[in-house]
Amino acid sequence: MRAGTYQVRGKTKLFALDRAHLRFINHKNQPGINHLRAMVAAAGAKGRAAALRLAGSAKRTAGDRERYCVMTSYSARGDETAADAARAAHERRLMLNRSVREARDVLTSTSGVKPAFNYELLRLYAEHRIGASVALFMLISLVGIASSLWTGGLGAVLWTLIALTIHSMNVAACRRFLASPASPALMQRYRILFTLFDLIFGVSWVLIVNVLVGLGAQGSGDFSLFAMLLVVAVFSMLAASIPSAVYAATIPVAAVVSLHYLLRGTPQDVVLAILTIGAEAYFVMVAGRLHIAAVSALEARGQLDTLIGELEQSKAKSDEAARLAEAANLAKSRFLAQMSHELRTPLNAILGFSEVMKNEVLGGHAVPAYKEYAADIHQSGEHLLNLINEILDLSRIEAGRYELNEEPVSLVDIADDCTYLMKMRATNRGITLHTLFESNLPKIWADERAVRQVALNLLSNAIKFTPQGGEVFTKVGWTASGGQYLSVRDTGPGIPEEEIPVVMASFGQGSNSIKSAEQGAGLGLPIVKGLIDLHGGTFTLRSKLREGTEVIVTLPPERVMAALAPVTDAGPLQPRQPGKDKQTATTRA
Repeated sequence: MRAGTYQVRGKTKLFALDRAHLRFINHKNQPGINHLRAMVAAAGAKGRAAALRLAGSAKRTAGDRERYCVMTSYSARGDETAADAARAAHERRLMLNRSVREARDVLTSTSGVKPAFNYELLRLYAEHRIGASVALFMLISLVGIASSLWTGGLGAVLWTLIALTIHSMNVAACRRFLASPASPALMQRYRILFTLFDLIFGVSWVLIVNVLVGLGAQGSGDFSLFAMLLVVAVFSMLAASIPSAVYAATIPVAAVVSLHYLLRGTPQDVVLAILTIGAEAYFVMVAGRLHIAAVSALEARGQLDTLIGELEQSKAKSDEAARLAEAANLAKSRFLAQMSHELRTPLNAILGFSEVMKNEVLGGHAVPAYKEYAADIHQSGEHLLNLINEILDLSRIEAGRYELNEEPVSLVDIADDCTYLMKMRATNRGITLHTLFESNLPKIWADERAVRQVALNLLSNAIKFTPQGGEVFTKVGWTASGGQYLSVRDTGPGIPEEEIPVVMASFGQGSNSIKSAEQGAGLGLPIVKGLIDLHGGTFTLRSKLREGTEVIVTLPPERVMAALAPVTDAGPLQPRQPGKDKQTATTRA
């Protein structure tokens, strides 16, 4: 015989078991082993030894399958952990590279900040100077007019023209900078130019202050101190984005005023000199804080721009992934539709002919074992057909193509019918079924096939994982919000809390199902949840180890058909008579 075929020769019988039948025995586990023991009793001494070896192989195969499922589960969890660790390591490397790049940019920058911020700081300086150009024009004019009281008209006009010329040249340079494209050489040149203009502007203020102090007239010293404080305060605000410009514009005038006061030598002048130096230090410190605030604002905006860019990239990737997922889902749907036809066509022949052979429609078998083989083939074909139907139902639900054929149905009747259908299976396993239905429940507006499939899946799972001597409770009743619920509770081993997401996933199986002799495809609960979601209901799974599992599905109040009073017949409508209507109107008047 071909590879994979086992022969057991006895004194009076010869029979063969191929790998397909062995898989079926492994699927049934203990019943298959009992079947082999019966065959051993019918075989001879040599056949008995060979069959026992085959039974041991069946047990080892079942154990290997269990160990393989457990190892596969652990391997999947290990792969997920390794993927998470690799993702975290990749993120750490990206952060480290970003930190190194930022530190290198700061160290190579001439201004002590990131090169990307140099242009923004210069742009802030230019915008501030242009925005305050009119105010500075008025300030220079007022100081020139006020200084004419001590210096005379010609000196005040000459100083005012010099200061306004420098100011105008600085504003023009700021406008050219904003109109020019950004480049490292351009930024360096304009940084030096702005600092030079502020230095010249500060020297111009030194001239007027020096003249006022040198006159020694009454009030001129106080006015010079006021002018100095005014200049230092204004330029500390306007030039804060370029610290070198702040120093160039304020230090000369503050130094001249302090020096004049110190040269006088009186205690009052020394105190004024100290106050002048303190005021200069204070405003420089304020300018430094403003510079730090400007850099922080630019960093925050840069981070925001980076985040927006990353979000846009993530959105583009997610859109592409969604498109690929839709294409894959469409390809999967087409594949399943085609394969369902290709698989169902030979399955119909397998089921039909195996049923004919099982029932011995055309005559009895010469070998009695062939009848049992035909029954096994028919049962395996039905199992495969149910699996194909479940996969197709789940694919239609996930693709949103499952159409509900809604009609008035009774949830109590459906639950009662499904309990009756599963009663024989539960009795064979030594399980007791209990039902508790509330009376006078109205019908619901739902798909009868979908609701029936929900009830059958829940009862089948409960019976499958409940040990011998256990109990299964089915309840139907009202919810607190006015809907209806179906509850199926068993006294099985329960599901660990960490495995609940696994069993709710498609093709997911918990550790108890792996150890169970009667396994499924892991599609029952996902199909139930999908069908209940299509009806607008809720799905709740509660489980506790060594106590059991309860699944509760609810349907919303909108699907409950409340009983309405019958419509009374008011009789045919009578046409109005114009004369009678007038008479009625006159009587009312």
